[in-house]
Amino acid sequence: MTGSQAKAAAGLLSWYEAMGVDEAIGDVAVDRFAAAPEPRPEARADTPAKSRATLEKPRANRSDPRARSADPSSSPASLDQVTTLAELEALVAQFEGCALKRTAKNTCFSRGSDTAKIMLIGEAPGRDEDIQGKPFVGRAGKLLDRMLAAIGLDESSVYITNTIYWRPPGNRTPTALEIESCAPFLARQIELLAPDVMVLLGGAAAKSTLNVTEGIMRLRGKWKIYQCGDRDIPTLATLHPAYLLRKPEEKRYAWRDLLMLKARLEETRS
Repeated sequence: MTGSQAKAAAGLLSWYEAMGVDEAIGDVAVDRFAAAPEPRPEARADTPAKSRATLEKPRANRSDPRARSADPSSSPASLDQVTTLAELEALVAQFEGCALKRTAKNTCFSRGSDTAKIMLIGEAPGRDEDIQGKPFVGRAGKLLDRMLAAIGLDESSVYITNTIYWRPPGNRTPTALEIESCAPFLARQIELLAPDVMVLLGGAAAKSTLNVTEGIMRLRGKWKIYQCGDRDIPTLATLHPAYLLRKPEEKRYAWRDLLMLKARLEETRS
């Protein structure tokens, strides 16, 4: 077993422990890193996953998110003048065009590596994130870390953010207006990071980022394309870790998505 295989196996065991798995019930070992077939269409409400090599574009043409800001007068004159993620973070911290900032304790811009080639986008900060000023640091964030570790990834190899940068009061779902106010910044954030792959965590992030209306169970398990300037970024939607905490039986679908991501990264490196 190589070092990377041992690291991935240790991450998977840690995830099993968090799920409550405390004994083996089979006589023959099962390779959980092998991709499992999707259920037949009649067994599920969502459509079967396509081949890993298939990239599917959204049905509608995706407009530039910077042109969709709810309040253009509140946006910076030209985000194109921002050339680094640090500059963009400072600009977001000064932004007053999103009402959520007035009730939040901190701005949650990102965590992870600014040179990562894997970008993860969630919905909104929660209580723990608001306190620490970083996305995905609470219970859902810890589960996300275990999920990433299960395929050999950690904070040094990914970049994590949200569709909005401030916690909605009571952890309510952010409104379309709040998401639109932050959309120009997120679009520039993606441009500056220039990831090779994006992962959208949950239906809200998937629908707003890809500009589609399908639910997460129809979006997940398929490679889509996010159009970023003259680049097409392979993008995979999956279930939000917070949802998996409420519905642990759905983790099997998230695991299939993680295996798709792992396979894509291995193809990219080969």
